[in-house]
Amino acid sequence: MALSREDVRGIADYARIALADDELTEMTDYLNDAVQMLEPVLAYDVPDIEPTFHPIGDLANVMRSDEEEAARSLDLPHALGNAASVSERYFRVPSILGEEGDR
Repeated sequence: MALSREDVRGIADYARIALADDELTEMTDYLNDAVQMLEPVLAYDVPDIEPTFHPIGDLANVMRSDEEEAARSLDLPHALGNAASVSERYFRVPSILGEEGDR
């Protein structure tokens, strides 16, 4: 399955890579060598093995649910107790957006 210069030119155009004529020749040779190195993989006959689309298989979401854990969380007065500035129930910090973002 050799790639032609036109195949490589199409791939380069698709990838938005400009190739000069000498670069196109060099890249065609390089890609044909790479394809040739992968040819032995096609020799394996594995009809009983399903293709894997993810290396870990049936990975499920391993993150814990986002629930409040009363034993590990601070109550609001305790959390805001040492804050330099507070606005209602939030920490108040200096604006980094300039005067427009100041509140």
